[in-house]
Amino acid sequence: MTDERRNRDREGRTVGVIGAGAWGTALAQMLASDGRDVLLWAFEPEVVEQVNSAHRNATFLPSAELSPSIKATGNLEDLAALDIALVVTPAQLIRRVLGSMEGTPRDLVICSKGIEAGTLLPANDVVSEVKPDAEVAVLSGPTFAHEVAAGLPTAVTLACGGAEEQWQRLAPAIARPAFRPYYSDDVAGAEIGGAVKNVLAIACGVVDGLGLGQNARAALIARGYAEMTRFGLALGARSETLAGLCGMGDLVLTCSSTASRNFSLGKALGEGQSPADLLSNRVTVAEGAHTCPVLNELAARHGVEMPIAAAVAQLLDGAPARDVVSDLLARPLKPEGAQR
Repeated sequence: MTDERRNRDREGRTVGVIGAGAWGTALAQMLASDGRDVLLWAFEPEVVEQVNSAHRNATFLPSAELSPSIKATGNLEDLAALDIALVVTPAQLIRRVLGSMEGTPRDLVICSKGIEAGTLLPANDVVSEVKPDAEVAVLSGPTFAHEVAAGLPTAVTLACGGAEEQWQRLAPAIARPAFRPYYSDDVAGAEIGGAVKNVLAIACGVVDGLGLGQNARAALIARGYAEMTRFGLALGARSETLAGLCGMGDLVLTCSSTASRNFSLGKALGEGQSPADLLSNRVTVAEGAHTCPVLNELAARHGVEMPIAAAVAQLLDGAPARDVVSDLLARPLKPEGAQR
């Protein structure tokens, strides 16, 4: 990268996106919607070539025609020179990817949703360990990639670990007429909502795959939200955050449509397909499948009962869907507001 380009990027004219899956590509397209330069890092050389030559990402987001102001690169160091980079790699790869980057953007905005296996750390703690010089924020909310790429109205939570000073830097760089961030300083809440809803979306997909009806799905969403809240409060999140865009909002969206990778995975499980086959044949990542065992381990460590999350873990281990649902329905009756 030339000194001229580096100086221009340090003035905030370019935002970087680390990860060129469907969500990363959609965010890059959203950021470029006003003609801003966006630098998109892709692991796959063929994706770099597609974006730069054809303004497409046929591998992960074939429906979107991309702005020519998006430039793809396979060199992470190109993004280290920027002030702001959105981290959109799968949650389990964040440590490896950022650890291989020499240099650090001032602000790293986590857009992935999950909890790291082994360490049981949320992504913001992983990033803080790997890149201690960066200020960390979390962007989360009800978002389907293809809608964001198409410029349809979207609202998200932007939770800033650096509080209002960081918000004042990031909000103008990220907000667009059709993409509206709302401020929060509850980073834990933003991360927990995004991670837990992916697991619950698998459960809702199972309900759909089994043909159990809309009543059952609505009940599962409500009881899943109760699990999310119990878990979040135990880990320091605030209930009002989980009631907002990055909690309840995201939960409703991903539990209601096959456009959700996690919902579609659950639907296929409910229809009797093998979890091993489903996960091995996927080009894109259903984060809930990777988060589920980690979530249950962390819940057990904190003494939080999460029967729906535990049921999803059984399904992913190959238990028959109807048997798992029958066990859930046979649980003892209790007051709705019970904490366990």
